[in-house]
Amino acid sequence: MTRIAVIDKEKCINGNGCEFQCHKVCPVDRSGTECVTVGDFNKPLINEETCIGCNICVVKCPVDAINIINLPESLNEQPIHRYGENEFALYNLPMPIFGKVVGVLGKNGIGKSTAIKILAGVMKPNLGKWEKEATYDDLIQYFKGTESQKFFEKVKKGEIKIAYKPQSVDLIPKQTKGKVIDLLKKVDEKNEIEKISKILELENILDNDISKISGGELQRVAIAATVLKDANLYVFDEPTSYLDIKQRIKVSKFIKELADENTAVLVIEHDLIILDYMTDLVHLMYGSENTFGVVSLPKTTKQGINTYLSGYLREENMRIRDKAIKFDTRADDKIVSKEELCSWNEVNKKLDKFTLHAEPGIIVKKNVIGVLGENGIGKTTFVKILAGAEKSDKGKVEGDIKVSYKPQYINSDSEELVMVVLQDAIQKLDSLIIKPLNLEPLFNKKICELSGGQLQRVAIADTLQKNANLYLLDEPSAYLDVEQRLIVSKVLGDFMEHKGASSLVVDHDLLFLDHLSKSIMVFDGMPAKKGVAKGPFKMNEGMTMFLKDLEITFRRDKESNMARINKPGSVKDREQKSSGKYYYTG
Repeated sequence: MTRIAVIDKEKCINGNGCEFQCHKVCPVDRSGTECVTVGDFNKPLINEETCIGCNICVVKCPVDAINIINLPESLNEQPIHRYGENEFALYNLPMPIFGKVVGVLGKNGIGKSTAIKILAGVMKPNLGKWEKEATYDDLIQYFKGTESQKFFEKVKKGEIKIAYKPQSVDLIPKQTKGKVIDLLKKVDEKNEIEKISKILELENILDNDISKISGGELQRVAIAATVLKDANLYVFDEPTSYLDIKQRIKVSKFIKELADENTAVLVIEHDLIILDYMTDLVHLMYGSENTFGVVSLPKTTKQGINTYLSGYLREENMRIRDKAIKFDTRADDKIVSKEELCSWNEVNKKLDKFTLHAEPGIIVKKNVIGVLGENGIGKTTFVKILAGAEKSDKGKVEGDIKVSYKPQYINSDSEELVMVVLQDAIQKLDSLIIKPLNLEPLFNKKICELSGGQLQRVAIADTLQKNANLYLLDEPSAYLDVEQRLIVSKVLGDFMEHKGASSLVVDHDLLFLDHLSKSIMVFDGMPAKKGVAKGPFKMNEGMTMFLKDLEITFRRDKESNMARINKPGSVKDREQKSSGKYYYTG
């Protein structure tokens, strides 16, 4: 049996206070065979060949720094990459296909970005031998007899040129100075700045300094800079983060149209509706967070997403989740209380050249309200007015409300420990918040040490632990993977029901909002000029209003009930538009 041992070097306390319990309790060491030894920097090393997988060291480690996994029998080959001895291992790679957009779907921490960095040539794999990088000849030999062999042969010959958009677009201003147009000119190998800028709606910011543009604008600049390169393999790591729903649809369509008989596209995406809309095939990734990751064989997008939601990979005989994820079949059957929490007749607010007008609305108790609309149209301003962080110019919110607010941008500078920040939730809300959000492993970390997804989960928990009856969450799905988003949606629903409170959730992931919402608010108007807030409405009415503006229709997948975008102009799309049923009815 193949076995992998991974030690979290940051957690490990080097025997200080534990006297290397992992070595003391190891039955292999006690029998006279070397298994757990002390390596560099006074850290333990586990010999995977002599380890018997008893997991005694895992249980006895006082800081939970050791993870030992018995891998599936199918994984009897060397990994494609290993970060070091007793460190994360990646098995297999996704495979680009010319004429297709191929997606990669999986939770955080199992090597998605590592896999596509290797394909993009940004990282050199080591085939499990961390002392040296593999050559193209090594990779060709490793993948002999597969499509990957042909791919690396073409890369070696220079027949495949790769353009790569990294995940962290927020780092661009730290790495590049000057105007947007200057950055694009440096990478423009097609002489298409004008054309691409128009498609991605960058024309009005070309003369802006890169350090002064928003996250959504940075994302579109990064996509433009990637596409302007004369490549035949385009690799995108999370291309829709920071984008609103309209922009996600436009960018998805643009990326989809890049693929032709001479061009392949590879993409990582956590928004399942967008992944479904954008890709032809998907590779599923499974494994254990920060321990190992495995890339599955490609599946059609519909089959792949349904397999992922089912939690069971039949071909690999691998269960990746305890139970399947299912979606509601009828949105308006979600029970909503009739007891009023707060209301407003009309609310107006002017900010420089922008004006917000909120039509009369009521929030009832035990409700989770999804908030839909473009960026720059007043969603956050309205949430701040409800929270009391902004004063309206006209009108006010009526009702005895206490507000807890999670902002869009979370302060990550704090040196406080997570267990200190979440002490109320730990004491009183363990089963409702701490356990489902899997926060216990973060207790001993400082806020400033957390990743984006970890920080988001802590911020959500911090918001919910406060004594309030109206919880306002601005973009809680940011940095979360698919499973975490669906878990958060369940946590919010269960918490509001338990507390008798209500929540307003501003987000751009339509599936996330579809899954968690009992009602919908819709914001329309003109970004940066005028916003109009409407609702809350019943799900069917609110979603239909919003989808009609986007000119897209939703159907339900027969197997999982997941919302899927109909192909524009298809029979189903035309039928639903002609009958006014832009959203599903059952």
